[in-house]
Order: sequence, then structure tokens, then C-alpha cells
Amino acid sequence: MKTKEFSTDFGGEKLIAQFSDLADQANGSVMVKYGGTTVFATAVMSKHEKEGLGWFPLSVGYEEKFYAAGKILGGRFMRREGRPSDDAVLTGRMIDRTIRPLFNNKMRNDIQVVVTPFSIDKKNDPDIPAVIAASLALGTSDIPWDGPVGAVRIGYNKEEKKLEINPTYEEREVCILDTIICGKDSSINMIEVAAKEAPEDIVGEAFDMAVNEIDKIVNFQKEIIKEIGKEKIIPAIKENPEGMEDLFKKEMYSQLKELLYSLHDKSVLNDLKSHWIKIFKEQFDEEYVGCAEDFYEDKIDEIVHLNVLEEDRRSDGRKLDEVRSIYADVGVVPMIHGSGIFFRGGTHTFSVVTLGGPKDGQLIEGMETQMEKRFMHHYNFAPFSVGEAGRMGSPGRREIGHGALAERALSAVIPEREDFPYTIRVVSESMASNGSTSQGAVCASTLALMDAGVPIKNPVAGIAIGLMTGKDGKYKILTDIQGPEDHHGDMDFKCSGTKDGVTAIQMDVKVDGISPKILKEALVSARKARESILSDMLKSISESRKELSENAPSIIKLVINPDKIKDVIGPGGKIIKSIIEKTGAGVDIEQTGEVYITGSNQKEAEEAKKIVEELVHEFEA
Repeated sequence: MKTKEFSTDFGGEKLIAQFSDLADQANGSVMVKYGGTTVFATAVMSKHEKEGLGWFPLSVGYEEKFYAAGKILGGRFMRREGRPSDDAVLTGRMIDRTIRPLFNNKMRNDIQVVVTPFSIDKKNDPDIPAVIAASLALGTSDIPWDGPVGAVRIGYNKEEKKLEINPTYEEREVCILDTIICGKDSSINMIEVAAKEAPEDIVGEAFDMAVNEIDKIVNFQKEIIKEIGKEKIIPAIKENPEGMEDLFKKEMYSQLKELLYSLHDKSVLNDLKSHWIKIFKEQFDEEYVGCAEDFYEDKIDEIVHLNVLEEDRRSDGRKLDEVRSIYADVGVVPMIHGSGIFFRGGTHTFSVVTLGGPKDGQLIEGMETQMEKRFMHHYNFAPFSVGEAGRMGSPGRREIGHGALAERALSAVIPEREDFPYTIRVVSESMASNGSTSQGAVCASTLALMDAGVPIKNPVAGIAIGLMTGKDGKYKILTDIQGPEDHHGDMDFKCSGTKDGVTAIQMDVKVDGISPKILKEALVSARKARESILSDMLKSISESRKELSENAPSIIKLVINPDKIKDVIGPGGKIIKSIIEKTGAGVDIEQTGEVYITGSNQKEAEEAKKIVEELVHEFEA
């Protein structure tokens, strides 16, 4: 096997990029090692374009392999890897969102990037090497792409009160900020943040530090590409037919401009697009229809940008920093444990909380982690929420991503098990969508948790901040983006937090990158909007209810002498089984002597508690 190796220091650990003929049928491939963690990335482009396709066909896969952890995992009767875990889906989405803005979206050749972890060292997370490997596979290939990009994890150690580069799994346990930041050329194009009410100034410092580290990794890659990179193949892209722009200006431009600023039903835009295609076909060949569709979208981009940049004009007449009208309510559905409804303009979300006992937690057995989750947030996006009839079924990558974002935002305020021993599941249903349903889910879920009586540390709200950029560095920041601003703007900066700080951020861009300066301004705008939203939310419920719903299970916690555990369990579990059969309550015992008794009502739990106390009672003279 022929190999060529490059290395550099990265956050105190050696990063190694190894090129070989291991996957020599791919357009580009690389093995990246960071400590004992190793990932392999490939990039492939089809030789022919897909005719009649209306979008750029890029797919990114992150393929978890259990052998990377040195374990035989999976179900008892299925030892192969099954459907991707949520962690794998989220890592794949992160790579996708980092590399996608740097392609020419008018390309119609299939491009597939696949990243496979070969080994993990239980110290270094494979997600950062995965992004770098994807960048190198594309950068050294003959696939046209405007990279390379860098990636870095920045953590804020609350004990040492400092930012750290690429903290290990163990070090992240004491971080109040854990963020992955990607980008190139002193700008940022992808952000994922999980935080425990981190102050905005610390998050801003993380952006500055990340840019410096990203530039080092990008320069490292540029030297490699310069030495071994292949000459790029430029696929044929149809040019606009002569006269198309004049036709659009005459027949469509003024009508489109007016419609964008009186729009209440986005289907009208699609109808106008169909009208444009009809006019176009009357004068031009059918083969140029794809050009006409792209041109229509480009003109919407142009109109939306110019009106914001030159006139501070938004499609619904709001000021640039104005949040749409808010409606919040709780306890809207009987019998369930807690519920909340949240409206922000045309985005409407319904969230439900279900409480369970310790045994209701989710067992996670993945390549990186084996654990039990006691807090879960799941997000659903039905096609009716955008006025369409479509596929219903298991959640897609977008639903998993939005659900995980809201889960991170809320995790920071969920009480510890010692204080609230319940398993908590929140489900958010997107009922109507017009911009940032994930942040609507954060708000509705907060209301539902408070309605259920979960003693959260602080209420959480979220908002999406947008951006329009122009020539000569001109830009405008928009608060609470919707409709065309989301689809045709340059940034979607979703930020959640409490009155005390940030709990989660996710950012996507449609440009090469955003400067830390602008992102810090976005943080300020997000905080202002968040405080306003929280004020409106808390009018419906000011604090968590003191009592749980009568339909929620009752949990009693006892602490017994660990030496007495065997007396409660009995030979072969005989005694604990008899308690469960007699009372109907569940009994869970920890090695520390903590006993959790879960009954469907208070009577069941109290009856089981009494039996356990009698079994472990220690008599004194």
C-alpha cells in the first residue's frame, strides 16, 4: 500500500493525515488520526449530471462502526450495525452544513461524502477529525469545491475559568460551554453549542479563539492540497439563454417584488413561479427550464436582500429587531402530565410532557457512549404544518436534528435526579411553520415542563436571528426570521437560553462564512429577543407548578443501608417481586442504597414504601 503522511500540532495533540490507495476508486480519500481516534473519509462525484433535477444532489454519511469501540454491540439477535444512531445522524448533518455552502449549487452531478470512524480512544471525540477528513477528501480530489475548511471544539472549564481547545470527554464534564465551530479564512460557517447558561461574552470569546485555530488547520490543509491535490474537473453548467433576463424584467419583476411584500400564503409564490415557467417555455427551449427556475429563486434573493439592506424593509413590515406577536398557554389537554402551546407569528408549536419512573429511561448503546437517558425531547414536523400533503412516518434527519437542538437547550435547566427522580419525555409537534420551529419547540416545551410541575432551574426561550449581506461589507441583522428571510437570507442563527445565559446555538449559512464580530452582534440581538419572549411566556405560567398532575406516577425515594439491599431483593429476587405483585408499584434499588418506588398513584407508592421500611428496619435496645 502506497502512503504519504502529513502531521501538525492541534490543541496539544498530533493530527495526522494519511493518504493511500486504500480506496483508490473514490475521487478523493484520506485517513485522519487524532490521538487514538481514527476516521476515514471518501468523496465521490458521478461522471454525468442528473437531467431535470431542481437542486444540488449532495449526500453526506457518517457511518458508525461498533468495531471502532472494540466491542460487539447491537441486539441479541442482530450484531450488525442497524439504523444510524442519533449521534451519527447529528455528526453527518454537521459535516453537511459545513461543506455544503462551498459548492456551486447549480451543479447537478451526484456528490457523496462518507466518513467512517475506524477507532475511538475514549478521549478524543471523532466529530472534529470527521469534518477535517471530509474537507481533505474533497480538497485533494478532482471535485470542484471552494474549501478547505477547519473545525475545532472549544470548551469553557468552569473550575479553571478558561477556554480550552478540543477538551476530552472527561474535560467536557466540567465545561459550562461545549461548542463545535467550523469555517475558513477567519470566518465561521457552522456552529453547534451546548451550554449551561453560559454568558454571551464567553461565547463570543470562543468564536474568536476558534477562528485562530481554524485558520491554522486550513493552512495545514492548503499545503497538502498544493502538494498532492488533483486538478479539478469542472462539470458543464448550463448558461442562461440570451434574452431571459429581459423577459423576466418585463413580465415578472415588478409583480414578484410586490407579491413578496404582501404575502400571506407562500403557495402564491409557487403559483407565480409556474406562471413564469409557462411564459419562459413559450419563447425558449425546454432544456433551459432548470435555468429559469434557478433564475426565479435568484431574483427573490436579490429583492429580499436589497429591500433589507437599502430600506430596512421586511416582507411583513416589521422593524429589523422586532419579534412577531407571541401567544402562550398551558394545560390545554386533559389527562396528560403537562402541555404547552406557543405561537410566534405563523409558527405554532404544541408540546407535551410525560413523566415516568427510573425504569422508563432510554438505554443508549452506541459506538461512543453507553448510558441511560432520563430526559428526552422529540420533535415532529408533519407536512400539514406547511400546508402540504406528504409522507408520514419515522423521523428524518431534520426532525432528529431539531429535536436534539431543543433537547440541548432544555437539558441545562432539568433538575438533577436526586432532586426530581422522574424520567422526563417531551414531544413537540410543529402544527404550523413559518420560521424556526425548533426554537418554537424550545418555548412550548418550557411551558409544558412548568405545567407538569418539573422544577426547572430557569425558563428557556429561543429565537432565530438572520442576516443579509451586500457589497463592500454592508450587512443587516434581522430578529425572528420567517418565510423568504429564512430561505433566501444568508444566515440562520438559532439561539436558546435563559435570563442568565445561553444554553444552545445552532448556525447554518448560505455564504462562505460570517465574521466573529457579526456573530457577537447576533448574540446581543438574540438575548434582547429572548428576554422579550420570556416576559410574554411567563404571563401564562410564572413558575413550575408545586404539585404534579394527578395522572402522573408517584415516586418516593428512600435511602437504606447497602447491607440491607439483599433483604429487600431476597433469594432470586423473590421478595422484591412479591412487593411489586402485591402493591403494583415498581421498586428500583441502586448499589448505593438508594431505593426508588414508583406507583401509578400515591397509595401504591406508600404501600410499597411501608413494606420496604419494615424489611430494612434496624432494631435498637
